[in-house]
Amino acid sequence: MSGLRLDVVSLVPEAFALLAGLGVIGRAFAAGIAELHTHNPRDFATDRYRKVDDEPYGGGAGMVLKPEPVFAAFESIPVLERRRVLLLTPQGQPLRQADLRRWASESDQLVLLCGHYEGFDERIRCLADEEVSIGDFVLTGGELPAMTVINGVVRLLSGTVGTPACLEEESHSALLLEHPHYTRPANFRGQEVPAVLRSGDHGAIARWRLEQQKQRTLERRPDLYGRWLSIQSP
Repeated sequence: MSGLRLDVVSLVPEAFALLAGLGVIGRAFAAGIAELHTHNPRDFATDRYRKVDDEPYGGGAGMVLKPEPVFAAFESIPVLERRRVLLLTPQGQPLRQADLRRWASESDQLVLLCGHYEGFDERIRCLADEEVSIGDFVLTGGELPAMTVINGVVRLLSGTVGTPACLEEESHSALLLEHPHYTRPANFRGQEVPAVLRSGDHGAIARWRLEQQKQRTLERRPDLYGRWLSIQSP
């Protein structure tokens, strides 16, 4: 197998079926650039009710995902040499573009563990190489964060995007947000395309775009702008 292998451990594996028809991501799967496998812990439950959750020790609201079926599902997955195991959780490190690039370039296999219910048994954490969060909020499960990671990684794989240069100029590729884009018509409802973009002066266009990147980042994400400034040559 030459494509990236993606294994998702989830109680709702059917949620990932939509990825097969998702534009360039779906075409990447069809072309064998990546392949997706889902594993439902419920299939590995040993009791007659296929129980995958239980009440938390010490009391409290909600149910907790049991370790046994999750471990069993995880241990059923083939292991490739360059494998990273990601646990999707609000307690994880914030997801960054650099992470997506690292996983896309350094991995033959990504295993994504999706939590559910009130949470998961703490012992499940030991399965993961990294814990990942997509923001400071809580969802009903890790499926949407897992799909976010899959989308972000697969689009970076060679052959997925028709024009690879597009990946180098987009937001977060070098900390700065992307510059504004315009297309025809030159005037739309009184809003003009900047003259420099119609000038044919590629040097001036490049300088304008960089200034727009810096200005937009400073206004919208001063934290990113500060990080960008810190790595510039004195």
